[in-house]
Amino acid sequence: MPDLRAWIAIYLKGIAMGSADAVPGVSGGTIALIVGIYERLIAAVTAIDPARIRRVIAGVRPANLPDARAAFHEIDGAFLLVLGAGIGTAVVVVLSGVNYLLATRPVATYGFFFGLIAASAAVLLRGVALDTPRRTAAAVAGFLLAFLASGYASTGLGSSLPVVFAAGAVAVSAMVLPGISGSLLLVVLGQYEYMSGTVSRAVDGLVAFATGDGSGALLATVPPVATFLAGGVVGLFTVAHAIRYALARARAATLAFLVSLVVGALRAPIAEVSIRLAASGESWRAAAPRFVLAALFGAAFVFVLDRYSAAIEY
Repeated sequence: MPDLRAWIAIYLKGIAMGSADAVPGVSGGTIALIVGIYERLIAAVTAIDPARIRRVIAGVRPANLPDARAAFHEIDGAFLLVLGAGIGTAVVVVLSGVNYLLATRPVATYGFFFGLIAASAAVLLRGVALDTPRRTAAAVAGFLLAFLASGYASTGLGSSLPVVFAAGAVAVSAMVLPGISGSLLLVVLGQYEYMSGTVSRAVDGLVAFATGDGSGALLATVPPVATFLAGGVVGLFTVAHAIRYALARARAATLAFLVSLVVGALRAPIAEVSIRLAASGESWRAAAPRFVLAALFGAAFVFVLDRYSAAIEY
């Protein structure tokens, strides 16, 4: 049984993963590799199935409690709960900060995201081989999907609850894949800014409720947050499993598709900045230095992270 220090370490590792997952271009799966918990995370997630869930729930009856505890241990439930608490803490804090930056420094913020995405794509491309027609076709499909979605999703999809549910399923499923950022997929789907703003409003509403200023602001954020989380649960145990199955059956082609998604997604931050500049009347010529400088910082962060992770034995 791990001692308190071990649980605190897992919680802090969850914070590191959540901080990465909340920023487009940096993968929480990569952080899990760096901090040495990726294999345990995958084993725990894939151990969850309907039968074990039913056994855990059946523990509400005292007679079933021993079997429920055994099922909870089989899925490494304590590890998942503590790690999830750390991830959730970081996501809330980071997204609240990002929401402020998007409102006050959109060009630099999206420039930073562009650098993160571009450097991540460069790192991931090292492991992709387009030496067969199948792999090339997968790469082209991934690139076109992300490129086309990045141009139209932010204005065409909206943020209805079905869209938020689908976004949660796609984003959370990416959490267990090294190199693929869930937040990046939210940017591609045009939901990143909406969800960061929703999380920020939820935190403000929670503070207002705790201080007796009413619950209206908090209640208004419950439907999208709950829908996103529900989509995340479904995605984690469906989309993620499907991707892992594809990796097992056709690893090279699947990797080519996934990495090409990242490359195609480079259009997303540029499209978002273009929308902001059109609304403010500022030109790209004036905004470009801020965008490029922030992009360089973002790229440098990823390259340093990659160099550090490459030096670690897994």
